[in-house]
Amino acid sequence: MVKKTGRPGYLQIADELREQIRRGTLAPGGPLPSTRRLAEDYDASLSVVKMAVGILRNEGLVIGQQGKGVYVRETGTADTTPATTSEDLADIRATIKELTERLERVEATLSRQPGRPRRSPRS
Repeated sequence: MVKKTGRPGYLQIADELREQIRRGTLAPGGPLPSTRRLAEDYDASLSVVKMAVGILRNEGLVIGQQGKGVYVRETGTADTTPATTSEDLADIRATIKELTERLERVEATLSRQPGRPRRSPRS
């Protein structure tokens, strides 16, 4: 579960998954739990879990297989340089879109509160 420590949830999840990989709890070649399952386990949104998995991808600890899932990278594989795939970019774009929409809803809610100055909508 993500703790309210002031540290972003996606970093906490990435740290926990990284530690499980290092301990061998998540074995090389084995799958990561699904994004939905991780979101349930950590009581976090899908976008937060996707950001955590994205960090592990950038670190080269996991690799996505389109249509199959995300797997712990085999140790000693020839290519340890993380690569950005079209799937990664699609995940990033979806996450940014979701976060933008959430921010716009929060700003709209705050602008309707009495005594708060109204801001013009974004272009």
